[in-house]
Amino acid sequence: DAGSSLEEMEFNWDEYLEDTGATAAPHGSFKHVDTSLQNGFAPGMKLEVAVKSDQNTYWVATIITTCGQLLLLRYDGYGEDRKADFWCDIMTADLHPIGWCEQNKKILKVPEGIKDKIPDQEEFLQQVLKGACSAPPKLLEGLHRGKNPLDLIAPGSRLELQNVRDSLEAWIVNVIENVGGRLKLRYEGLEDLDKFDQWLFYLDPFLHQVGWAAQHGYSLQPPLAIRSLKSEADWQEILKKVKEEEDESSVPTDIFKDKPVIGVHSFSEGMKLEAVDPVAPFVISPATVIKVYNEKYFMIEFDDLRPDRTTSKSYVCHVNSAGIFPVQWSLKNGLHLSPPPGYPGQDFDWADYLKQCGAEAAPQSCFTLLTSDHGFKENMKLEAVNPVDPEEVCIATVTKLKDSYLWLQLEGSKKPIPDCIVSVESMNIFPVGWCETNGYQLRPPRKAIVNKQKKIAVVQPEKQVLSSRTVHDGLKNQELNSSDSVIINGKYCCPKIYFNHRCFSGPYLNKGRIAELPQSVGPGNCVLVLKEVLTLLINAAYKPSRVLRELQLDEEAAWHGHGETLKAKYKGKSYRATVEVVRTADRVADFCRKTCIKLECCPNLFGPQMVLDKCSENCSVLTKTKYTHYYGKRKNKRIGRPPGGHSNLEVAVKKPNKRRKRRKHFFVHKKKRSSASVDNTPVGSPQKKSLSSSPTQSELSHSLAQDRDKRKRKLRTFSFSDDENKPPSPKDIKIEVAEKLQLDSNPLDWSVADVVRFLKSTDCAPLARIFLDQEIDGQALLLLTLPTVQECMDLKLGPAIKLCHHIERVKLAFYQQFAN
Repeated sequence: DAGSSLEEMEFNWDEYLEDTGATAAPHGSFKHVDTSLQNGFAPGMKLEVAVKSDQNTYWVATIITTCGQLLLLRYDGYGEDRKADFWCDIMTADLHPIGWCEQNKKILKVPEGIKDKIPDQEEFLQQVLKGACSAPPKLLEGLHRGKNPLDLIAPGSRLELQNVRDSLEAWIVNVIENVGGRLKLRYEGLEDLDKFDQWLFYLDPFLHQVGWAAQHGYSLQPPLAIRSLKSEADWQEILKKVKEEEDESSVPTDIFKDKPVIGVHSFSEGMKLEAVDPVAPFVISPATVIKVYNEKYFMIEFDDLRPDRTTSKSYVCHVNSAGIFPVQWSLKNGLHLSPPPGYPGQDFDWADYLKQCGAEAAPQSCFTLLTSDHGFKENMKLEAVNPVDPEEVCIATVTKLKDSYLWLQLEGSKKPIPDCIVSVESMNIFPVGWCETNGYQLRPPRKAIVNKQKKIAVVQPEKQVLSSRTVHDGLKNQELNSSDSVIINGKYCCPKIYFNHRCFSGPYLNKGRIAELPQSVGPGNCVLVLKEVLTLLINAAYKPSRVLRELQLDEEAAWHGHGETLKAKYKGKSYRATVEVVRTADRVADFCRKTCIKLECCPNLFGPQMVLDKCSENCSVLTKTKYTHYYGKRKNKRIGRPPGGHSNLEVAVKKPNKRRKRRKHFFVHKKKRSSASVDNTPVGSPQKKSLSSSPTQSELSHSLAQDRDKRKRKLRTFSFSDDENKPPSPKDIKIEVAEKLQLDSNPLDWSVADVVRFLKSTDCAPLARIFLDQEIDGQALLLLTLPTVQECMDLKLGPAIKLCHHIERVKLAFYQQFAN
């Protein structure tokens, strides 16, 4: 429905974990996700690289290590000598796969530094290239240069999928969508018919590159479910067309190099076991091996004793298939085994059942043991695919853990379902934040909202923030409900309020969250629309409680409008305050502008005017430092507000009997600035600082002048007129804040102490201790990536991204200053 997107955008994993007192499952527990993040280049791969001293000639080099899109290379012939190692950017350097020079008639010539070591070039090349692994050509040339290999499985690509429901035959599938390696697949020949679409992770053992079936002796046949939709001649025509277009739509083979290898099984027909149906993984039931295809594959069918049964449930398995167990596994683990349909009585006994059927149980040796070192614990949170509707990815809680299997409770699914039984190695489970990272919609948890027609009402505890969907639906109802026309029409009707996210967001509001807000809110009743706008802004702040404090109504201020109680939640505490909201349409534009000025952002950030290309305030040229200098610290002395605190800001603290696990917070203490520098930025907003650059004389004198101005400003009241608050034009600004990092020394030579010193100069100073404990020096720092930082340092996504931002600055500065 129209309002759901607003509610879904509100979900925030950090706040949710804070509220529930739960922890996220460790990132390292999801091996398939780690594999999908690898960049395709590996140490030991060889390529042909232009020689720096002679750009017309090339020589073979070996990858020593990778760092994002940077490669550390060494020309073959230097052996173990590191002195000539050099860094290259995949996107800009002249790099090519092995054999490129020969194909393009380019010259391979030994570099000057190792001429003496290689008397016979041809013999040397034959020796070093024998059995060598070339870097993937597709990642060095063309559109996919420098990209993650996963991006090569683009919509329109073709793969082969084995039919696991009734046979092992394969058929061509088209990739409709690729979400972080999770593929939406449609059978070739079905065009726009999406009824038979499937979602599979690209490493699924039943998914292969085109040509796999022919190589391994399997026939290409459409599955029985779709075979009747076309004639045999039509299917053959489709197959012919696919073979003609194979080169255009094929996916490189090396993408599947990390796929699990299927081992040899020892099952035979008639053996009994316990199994979980992958389509409805809610119960464990008795099953029978009904067919053995070969040494790798066999088919099981769930037992059904009803004489009048018309259908059967079966699927193809291999030795590593999840959800198959030896008999008595449920009993040994204290779990309920669901008797087969038609079984007399509820007390199922395997010994009697095997005797009655005249069958044997599959021996324990047939079953492989999955990893026990998985890192999952009860009550951990993760993201999981809904097996009933694979389009949905839901918030999941581990409710039970047995051997290497999880029982997951899914929240927010369209239709409630029982706990799902999932293997710890399943490719349908993902770490917290995976959906957000890949731009996919995570199903949010349900909120208790009462039915609303004319009035807006939300059933919520003290700590809950007003639901955007509630107000949105209320505004919609006002538009549609004729009985409300008196309120809506005339001077009480608020126009659309636009969020112009390209405008300067100031020190309090998070620019990323502002960009996620809807384009506009309204039209509708003034009080309702503006209350919704302010609620969205509070939730988009670095510190919602701080923004609420800036917006709250002063006791002695003149009353010009309507008092509304707004709420904010921050670090487990709830805050409420009375905020003035205007009631008539003629005052909306002025209200929005003054609210922007209070929040020290561009006066056009939100309001009835949409900013298309260029903001009239020219805010794009201003950095945060210039803006805060321009606004000044006028709020140090708030007129009409008692010095002891805020008159109507109430704090609701959790009751002591509801004990909750406290979560670690990094970035609580910002680095202390020197007295010569002025920082008017509220705690919690991101800060930019240049490393190893001392302030110039003019900067120091400007800062001292700011101090004097600040002391003078404390003695006078502030006017909020538009003229006074108009941002300065670019020519009025004398100082440019240095955002590019300048390094005094090569980070490859940094010691652990140097790395710690650098971190302490940033807003990630509290993390320096981790680097000291882990003995991370300059070389190790340059190899850190976001997944490594999250997994090895056990950081939440926000702090990890902040830290990686600083690491990327060092990498960029290193490459620009020292790589050549």
